[in-house]
Amino acid sequence: MKTKTLATLVIAAFATVACTNNKTMESGIKLENLDTKAVPGDDFFRYACGGWMDSHPLTDEYSRFGSFDKLAEDNREQLRTLITGIAEAENAPGTVAQKIGDLYNMAMDSTARNERGIAPIQPVMDRIAALKKNSEVMPLVAELSRQGMGGFFHVYIDADIMNSKQNLVQLYQGGISLGEKEYYLDTDEATTAIREAFKKHIVNMFKLAGFDEAAATKKMEAVMKIETALADKSFSATEQRNPAANYHKMTMEELKAQFPGIDWENYFSILGINGLKELSVSQLEPIHEVARIVNEEPVENLIAYLQWHLLDGSANELSDAFADESFDFYGRTLSGRKEQQPRWKRAVGVVNGVLGEAVGQMYVEKYFPAEAKERMLTLVKNLQVALGQRIDAQDWMSDDTKKRAHEKLNSFIVKVGYPDKWKDYTGLVIDPAKTYSENLMAANEFFWNDMIARKYGKPVDNTEWHMTPQTVNAYYNPTTNEICFPAGILQYPFFDMNADDAFNYGAIGVVIGHEMTHGFDDQGRQFDKEGNLSDWWAPGDGDKFKAKTQVLVDHFNAIEVLPGLQANGELTLGENIADHGGIMVAYQAFKNATKDAPLPVKDGFTPEQRFFLAYSAVWAGNIRDEQIRVYTKSDPHSLGRWRVNGTLPHIDAWYEAFGITPEHKLYIPAEKRAQVW
Repeated sequence: MKTKTLATLVIAAFATVACTNNKTMESGIKLENLDTKAVPGDDFFRYACGGWMDSHPLTDEYSRFGSFDKLAEDNREQLRTLITGIAEAENAPGTVAQKIGDLYNMAMDSTARNERGIAPIQPVMDRIAALKKNSEVMPLVAELSRQGMGGFFHVYIDADIMNSKQNLVQLYQGGISLGEKEYYLDTDEATTAIREAFKKHIVNMFKLAGFDEAAATKKMEAVMKIETALADKSFSATEQRNPAANYHKMTMEELKAQFPGIDWENYFSILGINGLKELSVSQLEPIHEVARIVNEEPVENLIAYLQWHLLDGSANELSDAFADESFDFYGRTLSGRKEQQPRWKRAVGVVNGVLGEAVGQMYVEKYFPAEAKERMLTLVKNLQVALGQRIDAQDWMSDDTKKRAHEKLNSFIVKVGYPDKWKDYTGLVIDPAKTYSENLMAANEFFWNDMIARKYGKPVDNTEWHMTPQTVNAYYNPTTNEICFPAGILQYPFFDMNADDAFNYGAIGVVIGHEMTHGFDDQGRQFDKEGNLSDWWAPGDGDKFKAKTQVLVDHFNAIEVLPGLQANGELTLGENIADHGGIMVAYQAFKNATKDAPLPVKDGFTPEQRFFLAYSAVWAGNIRDEQIRVYTKSDPHSLGRWRVNGTLPHIDAWYEAFGITPEHKLYIPAEKRAQVW
């Protein structure tokens, strides 16, 4: 799950409330999704998910396909029905329906894009080419970034982590196309092959843009020189997980002094951020490198770099030749996919990205039952109670820290289903007389201006959602101390209105517990109940916590995900803590809910077994080796297989449920199991 977000303040319930009619409800376990020939203690992932994996082999379209993806596919079919129904109708100009319909139709019109080729962005390519001196670069970068072009670093406005009620302008590292620094710096065979393929891709893209081989190669060399320099100074994905190390608040005058050679006031003025007094530079070293590059690199190299980022970001808005070339590298080489998604899926994705809440409003009206929200709120209350009990049970925490932990727990903002107020798209213009690319640039500018208007110099809006209702995911946001569960995830295999508590606490219950535990993982614990970065732990308790969590770091570091490639226990620590804590909390809540009315055996499984089977089924999936490599370098979540086989061996109740003994491969001696929350 993601970490982020907002809503109505929910206080912990006084008592645990059980779901009704548990005995008459279904088990929720689909027996055909299991592989009962597998030994649970040797490979529980295969035991719980093997049938599903066999019946859902990877198609050429996917580099990974799991339960999340299956549900997202189902949601996408529903969205397709909604969107195409609008797109086929006559819609009044300026209405949301007109914007949805015209944008979808433009995304589907490959004929028009193929006829135009690079023409929609040629004026911008020419503007970049017209740069004569280094001082002209950053003003143009500012102008183009409003329209969605990436380059050098990111600028956004979000909560000040030291003053969480107030928004703050922030600079964040960026500017490298491959996302993670290791792709530019590691010298192992697999990474080197990816880097060489990336170079060829850059050359091919410039050739499609009209440059000959020699010119395209020269531009590629300039791009690689700049991006490698940026990568060398960039924070790794693991380093970015330290909130304090990624926060450097300063005045405008301090910014000018630290990073000379850039007219910062003019830069921010072009962005629409006027009168800026203070900001945070998240990572100093990469921005120092940007200042050096902008001032010292030959202007022709800077032109090549900016043109590349324009081409790279626009590929899917141009002709099929550009989109296919982009897919050939990012989809095929980097991720292992063998074919593009059908055009309609890509078109639905674009509409969903631009007009997500408008589509979401239609989605919840048609597909999200009110009773699902009510049952979720009951589950959330019960999980809060259970987490409070788990906090009280920790013998390594002082009473003072426990007291403050309870205060934070009781201050959770809880969001379920959909926002109370919907986004206003009145100012967004989708003009069918303009090109697809021009409309997307206009959409980017709309969202940029909207962010400035809502956030610059303004207090944080706790009603804002950071996911659309149709998203199959959930999140915790530390600066607002909130947990969010969009409507999209409140479906099987995460949630089943017809299944009993064993299933729902094992599936969506663990999701709820997971997001709650993020408030107390290695990152979340550094934020207080108000969302401020603050050390609220009693002296010594933090050190005890680190010792407890080091068990998970060491355990996951020892996992070999591919021959010669280890998992990254430091990068995935927060999510692994949340998985472990989520299971522990959900299991306690499940036991609380059923203590006065124990559940019977159903489909041959005890309620305790069904709890762990439901949890594991969420992570069913197949994945290509290429995608494993991508995730291992960049994703703070462990791979699905290891969210089962890596996490459950640290849960005592799992051993009891399935009779796991020292003879089994997954067995870990009790004294070596993680004990955090």
